[in-house]
Amino acid sequence: MTAEKPEPPDLPKTLREPLERQPPNRLDQVSRYADQLARWKRAEHEREVAETRERDSITDDEQTTLEERGISIDPTDYEGVATSGAYITVKETKPGYKYYYWQWREGNSWKNKYIAPVDPKDSTE
Repeated sequence: MTAEKPEPPDLPKTLREPLERQPPNRLDQVSRYADQLARWKRAEHEREVAETRERDSITDDEQTTLEERGISIDPTDYEGVATSGAYITVKETKPGYKYYYWQWREGNSWKNKYIAPVDPKDSTE
């Protein structure tokens, strides 16, 4: 019984064709390297997300201020906000206008959702 050649994943021709010309031992090496590289890239991505969160998250005092203003700091209280990995940050939309936003990573992009102005006097609510 002869095994059928596997169907390649959706790879660019410039990557797929050179792989198909390699001997089994080289393909084993490529496979190990690709696995290690993927693990490293995932870890690097997580490190970058953690650094961004650490740098951009509001302080404990700012969280307390929001709670004192009656503004929830629980992501489940906001429609469409990720319940895991979301954090509150301050964004300045134009000079002098700062607002609290939920921010989280979704795939390769950042998502955010408005919470409230930093200065209650700027509130339109």
